Amino acid sequence: PRALGHRSILGDPRSPDMQSTMNLKIKFRESFRPFAPAVLEDRADEWFELATPSPYMLLVAPVAHERVDTATLTRSHDPGDLRTWVNERRSDIPAVTHVDGSARVQTVAPDRNPRLHEILTAFEARTGCGVLINTSFNVRGEPIVCTPEDAYRCFMRTEMDVLVLEDHILHKDAQPPWPEDDAWHEEFVLD
Repeated sequence: PRALGHRSILGDPRSPDMQSTMNLKIKFRESFRPFAPAVLEDRADEWFELATPSPYMLLVAPVAHERVDTATLTRSHDPGDLRTWVNERRSDIPAVTHVDGSARVQTVAPDRNPRLHEILTAFEARTGCGVLINTSFNVRGEPIVCTPEDAYRCFMRTEMDVLVLEDHILHKDAQPPWPEDDAWHEEFVLD
């Protein structure tokens, strides 16, 4: 399922550790699995070699040449050292750059998704990067959250820092302790 900015977990794609962190501590899945970027539609060509809008995250495109570390992409790798290869910084947005230098892109226009567009615009104003990790708001083995209760439960069970529900912002460190057993996620098998 694709959340496309609705019921999504967002993250900073510039962080070389974010892919692994979100996979292991939030999604509870293998650390190498890639995330998709959401990008301001009018800035997409600054980040990706994408000839047409991709509002539904259906197109895969190379990360823009000027954003890629060509030496890393072209260097030969030891096939026995997959973890090192997967975790190498390949671009300015390593958390959404696949091992081949591509990404499955969602372009965001203000008329199609005004709220996500505002978030991306604010992130770009603070960081100079009009791109965010955008992944469905769920953990491995569970459906995307459907209610505020689902969202809060998932938030408290994972290592997410902040939950935004409509116009409400909840910081994890301001929440009461979650009473549930820490082993709840072990009931879900790997995909």
